[in-house]
Amino acid sequence: MDFVLALHSHLPYVLNHGRWPHGSDWLCEAALDTYLPLLERLEELSAEGTPAPVTIGFTPVLANQLASPAFAREMDAFFAQRLAACDEASAELAATGESGVVPLVAFWKSRLNRLQALFRTIDADLVSAFRRLQERGRLEIIGSAATHGYLPLLARDESIRLQLVVGREEHRRLFGAAPAGCWLPECAYRPRGKWAPPGQKGRVRPGTEEYVAAAGFRYFFTDAHLARAGSPLGEYADVPLGAERFDAERHDPTSPARAAKTARSPYRAYRVSGRGARAPVATLVRDPRSSTQIWSRHHGYPGDEWYLEFHKIRWPGGLKLWRVSGANVDLGAKRPYEPAAALDRARGHASHFAQLLESIAVEQRADGTGDAVIVAPFDTELFGHWWFEGADFLAAAYRELRGRPQPRVCAVTGSQHLTSHPPRVGLRLAEGSWGANGDHSMWLNERTAWTWPRLWGLEDAFWDVAPAALASSAARPVLAQAARELLLAQASDWQFIISTGAVVDYAERRFTLHCDDAERLIKALSGGALEGAGRMSDELARRDDLFPNVLAQVAEALGG
Repeated sequence: MDFVLALHSHLPYVLNHGRWPHGSDWLCEAALDTYLPLLERLEELSAEGTPAPVTIGFTPVLANQLASPAFAREMDAFFAQRLAACDEASAELAATGESGVVPLVAFWKSRLNRLQALFRTIDADLVSAFRRLQERGRLEIIGSAATHGYLPLLARDESIRLQLVVGREEHRRLFGAAPAGCWLPECAYRPRGKWAPPGQKGRVRPGTEEYVAAAGFRYFFTDAHLARAGSPLGEYADVPLGAERFDAERHDPTSPARAAKTARSPYRAYRVSGRGARAPVATLVRDPRSSTQIWSRHHGYPGDEWYLEFHKIRWPGGLKLWRVSGANVDLGAKRPYEPAAALDRARGHASHFAQLLESIAVEQRADGTGDAVIVAPFDTELFGHWWFEGADFLAAAYRELRGRPQPRVCAVTGSQHLTSHPPRVGLRLAEGSWGANGDHSMWLNERTAWTWPRLWGLEDAFWDVAPAALASSAARPVLAQAARELLLAQASDWQFIISTGAVVDYAERRFTLHCDDAERLIKALSGGALEGAGRMSDELARRDDLFPNVLAQVAEALGG
């Protein structure tokens, strides 16, 4: 039986929009806690000959940031700040009677120095480092929508097309090949049917899979309940401040009612093709059983007492020096972290996970399913940032799968499974997402309702001026920056953060900023006041420096 581990890497555009507590530090934390350790583990597995065919996606907005010289400068400053904190911590901890955690300062300093050396070895270029792994056949990199826009709620077909074609072309530019797979933002899906923003006349809109196919993608991932292969796994719980995109609680099963009897198997790929699609695309369905073991703090591995505690942090400096210690242990009673014990637990959990996959394989073989696949998709940032030992767990899991005496599970990429087992069964997906309640309510609710009319009006205004602006050499740079601001305003992150209640002011400010700037540029385009708009677009291009070929993608989106 095949096993597909899919990792979805995403952060909104934070470069040049502050540093701490909300800004580029989020990006640097993700790189330090997740992307660099994951790269380190994957290179180790490659060197020892252990297959680790992870399917990993980087959203274009994240990849643009990781490839930016500004990010390299931010990482240099971030490493310096963390190392300085280590230099100051030992004496301060001893003076305050916390000598029990003093030895951990050396652990952090050694880790920071090692990861800084790795960052310099790859010339501060994480994008190229992962690209090289793909070129060596070690993994598959998939694409996504440009800025993680919430596609089912966008008002204009052109906007959905722009999100996807920018995603495809930016992936090709940065990773050197067109992506076969597409991570739908928030796994959000809308079937073909009549839909329009409230107050507008509804019309028949294509299904999400039709846009995906038209953009050239061959497959995407979906949650089990959208395939009617299970119920939504759970709701969002507390989101750690500063970790809005690293939430690991949203798939936590908290009630027996969630264990609904499945109508379809999640252990197979399906064909999904709308009437207007140029070619059918495939969907891989998330397996609730294996996913819960990793997502859930309460029912899975990350809440183990020996793992590093996420929420207790020493300030200044940001060092984490304590372990979970138990399910109901207050922060003040947390005990010192023990790295060796935590690593041993990660290896034990990897062995258990491999056994779980094999037990599923045995069940599916008994059911006579010859093309079965276990699909376990997660936010990449879970592994290392939220669950510190996560990257070590993944490496150990791949070693366990390789070393089983009678292996029943074969780790493959998404494309490898679909090439070997082309899906034969068609499927109509339900509308929804992998968010709270399994629907759109995490992004459209009473707290975020004000954002959508503004966004819908902005879409109409942009696409109304775009055809004429494309034909004018003077207007084209202004249109390009208006497109970038529109795409940044469409990021699903702003509604997500507002809905969680964490750093709401930052999300509201960022959403409003990009809407304001896009509207100013569009107004200049429609009124012909291009001289001042040219200077403004130049300034904004230095601040929001991404998607260099966006005009070509605007033209493609208009052409349908």
